[in-house]
Amino acid sequence: MMKNFGVFLLFCSLLTIPLGSKASTDAALWKKRMSKILQNSKISKGHMGIFVSADPSGKNPIFALNESLKVMPASVTKLVTSAMVLEQIPPGSKFKTELWSSGKVEGSHLKGDLYLKGGGDPSFVSENMWVLVNTFLRSQIKFIDGDIVVDDSLFDQSRFDSSRQDVRVDRAYDAPTGAMSFNWNSVNVFVRPGKSPGESALVFADPENDYIELRAEVKTSAPGTGNSVVVERDSRTGKQGDVVIVKGRIAVDSKEVTVYKNITQPDLWSGANLKSFLRQRGIETTGKVKTGVTPAEAKLLADVDSKPIELILSDMNKFSNNYIAEMLSKNAAAKISKPGTIAKAMGLSRDYLKSIGVKESDFELKNPSGLTRDNRLTAFGLWKVLNDLKNRFQVQPELTMSLPIAGVDGTLKKRFKNGPGQRQVRAKTGSLDGVVSLAGYLAGPDGSPIPFVMMYNGGDDETNVRSLFDQLCLAVIDEEK
Repeated sequence: MMKNFGVFLLFCSLLTIPLGSKASTDAALWKKRMSKILQNSKISKGHMGIFVSADPSGKNPIFALNESLKVMPASVTKLVTSAMVLEQIPPGSKFKTELWSSGKVEGSHLKGDLYLKGGGDPSFVSENMWVLVNTFLRSQIKFIDGDIVVDDSLFDQSRFDSSRQDVRVDRAYDAPTGAMSFNWNSVNVFVRPGKSPGESALVFADPENDYIELRAEVKTSAPGTGNSVVVERDSRTGKQGDVVIVKGRIAVDSKEVTVYKNITQPDLWSGANLKSFLRQRGIETTGKVKTGVTPAEAKLLADVDSKPIELILSDMNKFSNNYIAEMLSKNAAAKISKPGTIAKAMGLSRDYLKSIGVKESDFELKNPSGLTRDNRLTAFGLWKVLNDLKNRFQVQPELTMSLPIAGVDGTLKKRFKNGPGQRQVRAKTGSLDGVVSLAGYLAGPDGSPIPFVMMYNGGDDETNVRSLFDQLCLAVIDEEK
């Protein structure tokens, strides 16, 4: 019996030798390839932080360069935010947006205010508003003798957190936050040419509401002259909300021009759109749109769920949406104590990093989206995040699903396209002036994910840096290289 057992052990050991040998050979080959690529590159090596390892301990990396150097991570910060958020708001969770009132219903009249209570849903858009209004419609209320009061007390009132970059812009990526927000807190502006040169162009704000004051001076020009349309959100506020100015010209044969601009007051913006949607369903309101807190004695009249947290996380990571990152962070903080704030959320992110063994000296985090030059993180520290997420079944599928797929979608749609890297990389990108980052997972030879981090801070051409990072990825996943 003992003799047979010994033969069995010998047989098992023989089976494992080729596997270990193959993995070791692959790692050595990958390291040689990556070293050669970096050696031939003119990009400054001292400004990079790189760490690639399939070893769960991180002690035997495939490749490492300045892995302990703290650098600006830009939007790959959202990987840390994703991990923190999923700890507080597990997969399958949804956010609610509600309509309440403490007024009396007499026939088809609501005698009192209607409260729009925000549940912090970053994905609350026109479709959700229609569902909410249509649910309310079934109450048979046709007249609201009162105000629309917006309650966004779940979060603090800091619309543009001080942890962001100091300079504000009116583009959608710099949208404000609020527990009651709507359509990414941005307005769509559409410009179409008139029927003939010299006519005024057609300019639309969508969705149509009383909050946006549209001032348009766009003329239709001759065929073939293109367009010089400029859309700006004016620093002055209008009667209800923001002023949007549209200028320039558009050729009679031009396609429709679409521009997205953020708004400044999420609560009033949301309330004005609720009023507009109610009106379109034949429900009239007599009062104004204002802010307040839902009374304790109020009754729920209608509500609508968001899509699951994992789909919202996908919107954040695939398109590197800063607004969603801050909204989800404030939601996570509100789970601990209300109101939700960025400061509390960053405390949760720091606690998470320390819980997985990242040293405090390896990071400085101020903002969850990465839209700041104050964040600092080492390549090894971020690798530990990716390694932790990879090994946690409760969140790993959702996190992987949220990342851009090389050559297919999100911020990686145009990278690795139609080559050996297509679909073989799932990673988050990052970009600021002088900052280029790429971090996520590479497909190993057996299909298992290999966590990797590549970050650069410096003055080299950013297009060349991205190309270098892509080549380093291909050194691992391209078997014919």
